[in-house]
Amino acid sequence: MLMQNRKKRLQFIQLILCLSGFVFTGLTHSAGYPTKPIKLVVPFAAGGGNDSVARVVAAKLTEKLGQQVFIDNKPGAGGSLGADFSAKSAPDGYTIFLGGIGSLAINPTFNKSLPYHPTKDFEPIILLAEAPLLVVTNSKIPVNSISQLTEYLKARPGQINYASNGNGSSAQLAAMMYESMANVEMVHVPYKGLAPAMTDLLSGQVQIMFSSVVAIAPMVSNNRLKAIAVTSKKRSKAFPQLPTMAESGYPDYSTGSWYGLLAPAGTPLEIISKINQAANSCLQDISVKEQLMQEGAEPIGGSPQQFKKYIQSELDKTINLFNQQKLVPQ
Repeated sequence: MLMQNRKKRLQFIQLILCLSGFVFTGLTHSAGYPTKPIKLVVPFAAGGGNDSVARVVAAKLTEKLGQQVFIDNKPGAGGSLGADFSAKSAPDGYTIFLGGIGSLAINPTFNKSLPYHPTKDFEPIILLAEAPLLVVTNSKIPVNSISQLTEYLKARPGQINYASNGNGSSAQLAAMMYESMANVEMVHVPYKGLAPAMTDLLSGQVQIMFSSVVAIAPMVSNNRLKAIAVTSKKRSKAFPQLPTMAESGYPDYSTGSWYGLLAPAGTPLEIISKINQAANSCLQDISVKEQLMQEGAEPIGGSPQQFKKYIQSELDKTINLFNQQKLVPQ
């Protein structure tokens, strides 16, 4: 009996030591992070605004963290495929995700069958940047301001088309917000990407578009398209002469694209904090600021807690708009 008790005590002690070893190993791993390359998942194809922002930040993060941060493009379903992949990745800090309004606010609102949850399945790290949209029309529309556009649309309910680079895009959301606030009705024509949308906008097949500054700037600069407003709270540094939607009569209007880093839920807070500090440092770098501004994006930064509140506010805003428009989820 005595030998059995000693054996049980020995087994118990070995179990405690084993568990302690796992905990110690995990803490050591977090403290020494990173020890290998880090994958940054971008849920869109190479060459777009999301990809450009990711590559600017990844290059500087590589310097700050001492390990390569490489881009893994996983396009599809308006950003949902990349988001789902990231949410299901190991929460060890070696897979991080470039999230935005599409994957974290629009898609979860419009599609109730998504395989991931925008807030429960991710640990927010940092809001990297915001990018406004420009409201543009082709030359065939006789308007030069938002007030003129509103009058024009009210006289032609359901007769004017607007383009977007896909269902669930920031462009569609921006247009829907304007329709709701101005009490006008347009016809949405979604395209599979920006290029075909731009082609039809220039030819007159569609008349209006809400588009990123970088994508539309050349067409505005050479007068092939007319820009009449910017969707951000303050004027764009790229087009300082353009009034905001708020200045144009809609004080509560503010939307656009945004880019942030997230990790799978359960990623240790020590790792989240380390990436956040490195990313904040990156955003203070002059070259990073200049490159982001060239993409029409304004560096933001901040804490994980601030980014978490930001995501929730964007999600709430999208849900409210969804309810106002009485749209049926997919």
